[in-house]
Amino acid sequence: MARRRSRRQVGYAVIGLGHIAQSAVLPAFAHAKNSKLVAIVSSDEEKRRKLARRYKCEAFAIDDLDTCLDLPEVDAVYIAEPNDRHCDFAVRASRSGVHVLCEKPLAISEEECRRMIDACRDAGVKLMTAYRLHFEPSNLEVIKLIEQRRIGEPRFFSSTFAYQVKPGNIRTSAERGGGAIWDLGVYCINAARYLFRADPIEVFAMRADRSDDPRFEDVHEGMSLLLKFPGDRLAQFTVSFGSFEQDQYRIVGTKGEIVLDQGYEYEGPRTLELSTENGTRTRRFKPSDQFAPELIAFSRAVLDDTAIEPDGEEGLRDVRIIVAALKSARENRPLTLVWPPRHRRPEPRDRMYRPPVREPPSVNVQAPTQ
Repeated sequence: MARRRSRRQVGYAVIGLGHIAQSAVLPAFAHAKNSKLVAIVSSDEEKRRKLARRYKCEAFAIDDLDTCLDLPEVDAVYIAEPNDRHCDFAVRASRSGVHVLCEKPLAISEEECRRMIDACRDAGVKLMTAYRLHFEPSNLEVIKLIEQRRIGEPRFFSSTFAYQVKPGNIRTSAERGGGAIWDLGVYCINAARYLFRADPIEVFAMRADRSDDPRFEDVHEGMSLLLKFPGDRLAQFTVSFGSFEQDQYRIVGTKGEIVLDQGYEYEGPRTLELSTENGTRTRRFKPSDQFAPELIAFSRAVLDDTAIEPDGEEGLRDVRIIVAALKSARENRPLTLVWPPRHRRPEPRDRMYRPPVREPPSVNVQAPTQ
């Protein structure tokens, strides 16, 4: 059972102090007034010592997670560990009556996602998948323009997302849930789903392997997916860990198109172009803190006991598509998917802006890109 609380602020323990946690999650608490960082958890003693001093919070080793979860100040966890550890930490937190906000992908199999969802439901705690773009202004503006029929009926989506991964980075380990489809593809899949307001009914995937590059001994260097949605709408995208940096998507309708540049990144500005028979209009979106809105939304749901969006089911659906894509690539054939209805997707009203954070000095961590 979730812990009973009287205060109007949710106390968080952040589990995992890698690049995303240090550069974005920990600084975001300054912009989330209903959320308070009370503890950090890591296997790295130097990270614990320095970051606990910087953020004035308690520090615990991974082996001492249960002690952390027993703290009365800890109401929720933010899981920022490698993908293969999400399930274990989420289940342990739920059993302690602690709410769970977990980085994407939610887990590395449908079975693990279900374990997380069931454990949190049975314990009466909330589970949120950390889809920061569900609150990000430029992505929600695209949804708004589609709803206004500015491009007519949406017909196809295309996207590229790529960078050069550093040798030895955790993202190149298959055992840890690495690979471009898990790290980058989840963004493209989720974007196609929230723009089409539907889930794909067929998936066909092709992989790109690089036997001459030691970075890709364990994982595919890249992958292309073709997704068929209800109404004969199509989405196609390519992700890569061995290409020049790319980050954009395009959705084309019967009367126009929308292109969002830098739509997936959490740093820097974004540019949106709307093209119709009347010409092209360009709108630029300034940088923002994309992690504080996640914290704010999750804390609101905890404090007010309201439904979560994006919830665990949202994370499960993307994992199911990735698993199907990997099977499709292995077997060189399309696969059919069947879904129960999904009643809640990101809406323009979910927009939340907070000013960008200044990335602090890192401790024993490097960015994943070369």
